[in-house]
Formats: sequence, C-alpha cells, structure tokens
Amino acid sequence: MLFRRCTGLLSMLMGAILVVPLAAACGDDEGGGDGRFAVLATTVQVEALARVVAGDAASVRSLLKPGVDPHDHELTAGDRKAISKAGVILRNGIGLDAYLESALEDRGTKEKTFTVTTGITIRKADGEEDPHVWQNPLNVKVMVENIAGALSAKDPANEAGYRDRAAAYLQRLDEVDREIAALIESIPPENRKMVTNHDAFGYFIERYGLRFVGAVIPSLSTQAEPSAKDIATLQDLIKRENVKAIFAESSLDPKIASQVAKDTGVKIVDDLYGDSLGEPGSGAETVDGMLLANARKIAEALR
Repeated sequence: MLFRRCTGLLSMLMGAILVVPLAAACGDDEGGGDGRFAVLATTVQVEALARVVAGDAASVRSLLKPGVDPHDHELTAGDRKAISKAGVILRNGIGLDAYLESALEDRGTKEKTFTVTTGITIRKADGEEDPHVWQNPLNVKVMVENIAGALSAKDPANEAGYRDRAAAYLQRLDEVDREIAALIESIPPENRKMVTNHDAFGYFIERYGLRFVGAVIPSLSTQAEPSAKDIATLQDLIKRENVKAIFAESSLDPKIASQVAKDTGVKIVDDLYGDSLGEPGSGAETVDGMLLANARKIAEALR
C-alpha cells in the first residue's frame, strides 16, 4: 500500500513538472514560436519594411505571400490563429486590407493593431482613396517611422535597435529616391506618359513628374472590369498621345493589356510590381528593391 501511494505521488509530481513549462509556452500569445516578439503584417510591403526595422529582435510574417493580390484575400482559419498569437499587427489601411475588419471586432486584436500609413497625404482617383502609397519612397519613410513606433510601443526592451535600423533605412530610401529621379530624367520629356493595367502607380507618377494617360482596368481595385467602351477610349488615347508602352503588374493576368498593346502597336511590360513584391532572390523582394526594379523597366521602355 505504501509503495502504491509513493509511486502515485511521484507520478503526480512528474506530471506537474512537465505541465508547467508546457502551459507557459502555450499561454505566450506574443511569441513568434522561437521566443522572439511576434510581428504580423497584412501585406508583403508592410512585412518587408517590418523585417528591416525588426532585425533579429522579432519574428515577422505576413498574412499574404509575394505575388498574391491583396484585393482578393479573405481571412482563413490560419490567419485568425496568427492574429491571436501576434504581439503587434501592422496594417496598410486605406481599404487595401479590409479583410482584417472582422478580426478587429475583438478588443484585444484592435488594441495591438497599428495602421502604418498614418500621416501620409492620400491621393484620390475618381473620389476613391488610393492605398498604393508605397510607390513613393517618401511615403515609405513615413511607414518605416510608424513601424518603428509601433514595435517600440509594444516591445520597449528593443526600442533602441528598432529606431536605429529605421534611421538607416530612411537614408537608403533617400538614395533610392535620387536614383529613380535620375532614371526618369533619362526619358525624353515627350515620352514620359504611362498607361497601366490598373491604377496602381499614381504616387510614383506624381512623385517623378510622369503623366498618367489611363489604365486598362480604370480603377484603383483589380476587382473592376473594363467595358468595351473603356477599351476603345483607351486605345484612341494611346494612339493620339503616341504612348510608347503599356505597363502591367506581375500579380495580374496581362491578357487584356497585352491585347490592347497588340491592337495599338505598342510595347507591353508585364512584370512591374504594383500590389505585390518579388519572390526571394528577385531583387524586388524589398520595397527599395521593388521601386528601383520598376523604375529601371519604366525608363527602359519609354526612352
């Protein structure tokens, strides 16, 4: 009898020893799975910027993958799990990540969510706000500063590192801005006209003095569809304005844009990065890399 009591007590003690660390691990909603602070982004652009600011101090992931159109995304069960475990959620806002709205009904989720585009002057097209703010490196600088502030607020122990890395990237964005300006300056003034697949490059066009002639999909969203009249009007504009090229995005089917290019006898560049970034190793997997990749292709096509 005494032996049974001792072995039973020993089993209970061993169970308690095993359960305590397990419970502690399961209860850590802000961990990234590797013990680091968990940062969740709603777009690949915000994820890329957060990785720069976070360095090794936090784990960063996005609800979207490169090449995925954010206009199409809907929350999955996996997304909701990641949202619940994140220490901070960084969103683009301006309607681009509207799929997050249902999750924000939870007070805890709302309190740890930051909109990184706060403070940016938003352009409008046909009365709608344009969410593609990252196409201007000056706007990206605001996003970086907001990200550094959000991470510092939720993970103050690593604030110095967040601020230092953000400051270094701000300098890089200034360099990129100058490089892009030089590339656009190399285009003859009469050729600085852009036709795009959808209206995703307005901030870039405004920043560097290009002229927007029109879009195949005449909308800020890829969900819209052009009518036959829209296409005919655009084709007339392309011919009348002597446009040199049509620019389509890597994340969208360029079928209609390619047909318009064929019908009007102009070049088609179908691999710009509008709503997404490039795959790892492409050179366009970072926001600064993406901006330069786009600028080089635009300059080459319009010279």
